[in-house]
Amino acid sequence: MIQKKICMLGAFAVGKTSLVSRFVHSIFPERYLTTVGVKVDKKLIQVAGREMSLILWDLHGEDEFQKVRMSYLRGSAGYLLVVDRTRRATLDTAAALQEETERVLGPVPFVLALNKSDLREEWDLDEATFARLAGRGWTVIETSAKTGQGVEEAFVTLGQKIVIS
Repeated sequence: MIQKKICMLGAFAVGKTSLVSRFVHSIFPERYLTTVGVKVDKKLIQVAGREMSLILWDLHGEDEFQKVRMSYLRGSAGYLLVVDRTRRATLDTAAALQEETERVLGPVPFVLALNKSDLREEWDLDEATFARLAGRGWTVIETSAKTGQGVEEAFVTLGQKIVIS
């Protein structure tokens, strides 16, 4: 069996922990809990006919701990970069995190998760923005930890990208 470390990256309160909870335990926590440091979970998936164990490192979203976060990245095979579609500033944070992560790890696979797709009336980011990112080669998937939309797809797509890289 293949084991791969995956990091969850994004600004504070974008839904990283909720995405992991939905993916691993099929639940959406109604209560908000801030991640302190790192929380590690694990889930088996099938990729290219093989079993892959994803070791999911859910990292805190506080920017002040940036240096600590970067040390958590070492050994990662890939990462899920999460943006809160209702807060434009989280995209800027994600872009900065992507650049810094690539500097630390090199060009490892990642998927951009546009989270909170269920809150359509509150969206603060338009489709053209994400089309530009896709044009840069970024894999962009709309997700909702609340409804489950796109969650499995985001993690499995990341697993597939890791296998072919």
